[in-house]
Amino acid sequence: MLWVAFVTIVTLCGLAVIGMPIIVALASSVVVFLLISGGWQLALPQQMLTGINDYILITLPLFILAGGIMNASGIADRLFAFATALFGWLRGGLAHVNVAVSLMFGGMIGTSVADLAGSGSILIPKMKANGYPGPLSAALTATSSGIGVLLPPSSPMILYSAVTGTSLGAMFLAGVVPGLLLAATLMLTVGVLARRHGWQPMEGFAWLQLLRTGRRAILPMGLPALILGGIIFGLFTPTEAGAFAVAYALFLAMGVYRTMRLKDLGRVLVEATILTGEVLLVVGFSVALGWALSEARVPIMLAEGLQSLFPFETVIPQIILLLLIAMVAGMVLDPLIPMIMPVLLPTLLTLDIDLVHFGILMIVTVVIGQVTPPVALALIVAARIGQEDVVATIRANTPFLVAMILFLLLLVCVPSLSTWLPYALM
Repeated sequence: MLWVAFVTIVTLCGLAVIGMPIIVALASSVVVFLLISGGWQLALPQQMLTGINDYILITLPLFILAGGIMNASGIADRLFAFATALFGWLRGGLAHVNVAVSLMFGGMIGTSVADLAGSGSILIPKMKANGYPGPLSAALTATSSGIGVLLPPSSPMILYSAVTGTSLGAMFLAGVVPGLLLAATLMLTVGVLARRHGWQPMEGFAWLQLLRTGRRAILPMGLPALILGGIIFGLFTPTEAGAFAVAYALFLAMGVYRTMRLKDLGRVLVEATILTGEVLLVVGFSVALGWALSEARVPIMLAEGLQSLFPFETVIPQIILLLLIAMVAGMVLDPLIPMIMPVLLPTLLTLDIDLVHFGILMIVTVVIGQVTPPVALALIVAARIGQEDVVATIRANTPFLVAMILFLLLLVCVPSLSTWLPYALM
């Protein structure tokens, strides 16, 4: 059956590379498997229904809707002003502000591409106007947008929880420390580049400005903290947290700031519905693909191969190899988690790898995949926003990509960075 699995994977990757929609590529690969192996055709819809029949997926459309409302309510300006007061006095201050805005903004909307749409249109032109190279401005914005998916609400975490059965509350908590550390890593990289290229601060530090801008930004920034606090103290489940996030976003957008009208809300609802439908179709077909490859004994052979290659008590080399497989897949496939986790999960269980720890590693791998060719979706979006050449943007992203890979290796070698907080509080 190994050759059947090989043909299935080649079909999937081949269709993805030539530009076919990922839903079509997934469905076609499963159909090819069933035709070659002589499997039961009704297994495809059955496995799809099994994949999306998980109550935790109810949180997905809720958090997508909450993020869409926050994105459309114009809060990026408030966050930019606060980040400027907080980090603008550093050398290369505007680049540091770029990272800080992504940390604040991305934690509210849950997807890096939505973060790019909301903050990139402000940050990239502003950096270019202040003398920063255009490709580097787009590259930094694309890379920093990945910080947000490590903080709640996070769509990749919801998908990982649904596919693996890992506690979503534990995943939300596990991402807090790595998210802050990733922001610090990118700021350190910016500091090195600032000294090399002579980038100047934006303005001097002023406590009064910090307090004034912080007061205007405190309500939007409270959403991730309220979600985490509610889950930790048992005030609501993750699903109820999604409903709360929608209510809170509506309260800010239409009640406090009054920057959204009913017509705008209708557009956000339509966009959230379309995005939810696309993601759920990907989840369903991905679970079917995972079932097909499991029938071909791919996970068993992968686990046996890892154990024979690395017959040690430590699982670090095995985790690194699994992440390399995921990273290569992420260069072609997007979204990555629902497609690859059904294949890797049996191997993780066989090797007794902590699923919370591996979940954070996978989230960082997704972030790296979004800025790694040939797909590099985040870099393409950022280059379009900044009207820059994609190849030049990819080249300018090299120092940030290297920094993220080193950060991923640090998380692999020090699991407590991601597991300490959830195990201490839950």
